Amino acid sequence: MTSKEELLTNKIFLCAALPLLKTIVADVPSLSKKFKDVHCIYQVSCLDPDAPGGKYATHFQVNCDEWIIHADKVDPKPMVELEFPSVEAMNAFFKGKIGPKTLPKMKGVVKYPKYFVVFMMALLKMANLLGLTEPPADEETKRLLVKCYFYLLSTGISQLNKNGDEDVHAWALKSPDRVYAWAVNGEESVSAYIRVKAGKTKAGRGVYKRAMPFFTMRFDCLDSALGILMGTADMLQFTRESKLIMDGGPEFGAQLGDFMMKVGDMAK
Repeated sequence: MTSKEELLTNKIFLCAALPLLKTIVADVPSLSKKFKDVHCIYQVSCLDPDAPGGKYATHFQVNCDEWIIHADKVDPKPMVELEFPSVEAMNAFFKGKIGPKTLPKMKGVVKYPKYFVVFMMALLKMANLLGLTEPPADEETKRLLVKCYFYLLSTGISQLNKNGDEDVHAWALKSPDRVYAWAVNGEESVSAYIRVKAGKTKAGRGVYKRAMPFFTMRFDCLDSALGILMGTADMLQFTRESKLIMDGGPEFGAQLGDFMMKVGDMAK
């Protein structure tokens, strides 16, 4: 039987990491050009005897530059599919532990070779981007990487709550209607948030505009954001130097930081 920890980790990959493909393809012109004539249903799945229908999956309906994401939903007849033999195998693969026991079956390679190749290119771009250990040199890649981290963390925390992580769910149950946000000064397109209310959570991309967020973890620039997000900087030092600004109180920043680390640890 698959452990709860493995299942939670799998939800992070299915619902928070894989949907980043849409953002990466949209923001990388050389990659988006590869999809200009693509009309395909892509799926990444893993077999599990306890799952409804015997597998968990996320699939994408791609029509050129339009991507519709169906997170944690199985399509019965995808055109291209990477099917892992188990939840554990998929988790290990996306953590970089690639071997004979973690490789997926690759379906649709013969029938749709072009569609398969461009999808693999997008997956490799995502793996390379999230696998960086040092900040990239160019500004556009920095911007994309911070955006991906923000999306991963906001959706990841929400998924932990929805799937029964005890710490995150206890926090959500006690919370009135509040919005927690991530932002970078001067970079409105690089932002994300999570709304929490009485045990329920909903992650969002961009700026929350209905009201002022209850708490915002704000960075003075992209480099400062990457220092914290990539674990190469000291949070207390950055706070003292105003490279990291806690709009709403440091005690909420510490709590949010703990959940960010939990998502990060699962995804590594």
